[in-house]
Amino acid sequence: MTDHIVWFDRYDRDKHRPFVGGKNSSLGEMMMAELPVPPGFAITTNAYEQMWSDKALVDDINGLLRSIDHDDFVGNIKISNQIRVRIEDVPVSDEVATDICEAYEALCLHCDVEDLPVAVRSSATAEDLPDASFAGQQDTYLWIRSADDVIHHVRRCWSSIFTDRAIAYRHSMGYLHQAIAMSVGVQKMVDPIAAGVAFTLNPTNGDRSQIAIDAAWGLGEAVVSGEVTPDNFLVDKVLREVVKREISDKHIEYRLTPEGVVEKLPVEDARRNEPSVSDEDLVGIAILARRAEKHYGCPQDVEWALDRHLPAGENVVMLQSRPETVWSQKAVKPISRSGSDMMS
Repeated sequence: MTDHIVWFDRYDRDKHRPFVGGKNSSLGEMMMAELPVPPGFAITTNAYEQMWSDKALVDDINGLLRSIDHDDFVGNIKISNQIRVRIEDVPVSDEVATDICEAYEALCLHCDVEDLPVAVRSSATAEDLPDASFAGQQDTYLWIRSADDVIHHVRRCWSSIFTDRAIAYRHSMGYLHQAIAMSVGVQKMVDPIAAGVAFTLNPTNGDRSQIAIDAAWGLGEAVVSGEVTPDNFLVDKVLREVVKREISDKHIEYRLTPEGVVEKLPVEDARRNEPSVSDEDLVGIAILARRAEKHYGCPQDVEWALDRHLPAGENVVMLQSRPETVWSQKAVKPISRSGSDMMS
């Protein structure tokens, strides 16, 4: 571990949280709770802030930011692109590059895979403030291979703090641009049979006795992009039973091809209207989501996947857990049925 690298399995909340951002903190927290999380590490905000020691870069970016007219949507996209190109042109220091390369090589060794495919994800320090919603405003890159490619995409994550939507949002909320710093997570990629989200309450009515699970074939991109309506399930927290299911027509999926490329592919007819997860998988997802809820002490919004390279029954992995932000702010409704909570 260096000033620039924090491994998720060595995360210390008090020591590391200010330097790894909300998303990476969540991954470290989940590992602390002994939840199944793909291995990886965070590149701290120290590396991002080192970039700003370049006075010429600071002057150029400040000049571009001052030129923004927040009523000019098209013009702001152009300025955002100029800022991002300028940042991505700045070389990473030898010290930071060495630390990233050594950490990536150690991750490859740990997983026993040469040029291990990884996800490179932004994790802004203000991403999950309770009074703001920075989540989703920065970029994520999947199936990245080689140390050089990781470094290239780290720079792209750094520049994504200046997307046009992120700039506009900070302006509307009154946040200074320099008040936000960027950490980057590098994590073993999961090749999912299916993926989705789980809420540890019913998002329709706030019922905390239920866990709502959305699922679709392959990577989650088809659901995020709106190309596919996911299957939807409700699991009873106490009885650990599926109490409601709505199966959708899932006509496409994003999947890794044998050539190592992610492609949008048609789902064969036999699977289109079949559940993307079994009842056994649903209960397993619900149990892990409930464990995350108990660890954090509040309802959670969890991202999960079924890893096709792990044994059935042991292949549910958690990719992220963050507080549910709608119903959890309201008064708790008592669970109507009797019995203790067995989902521990």
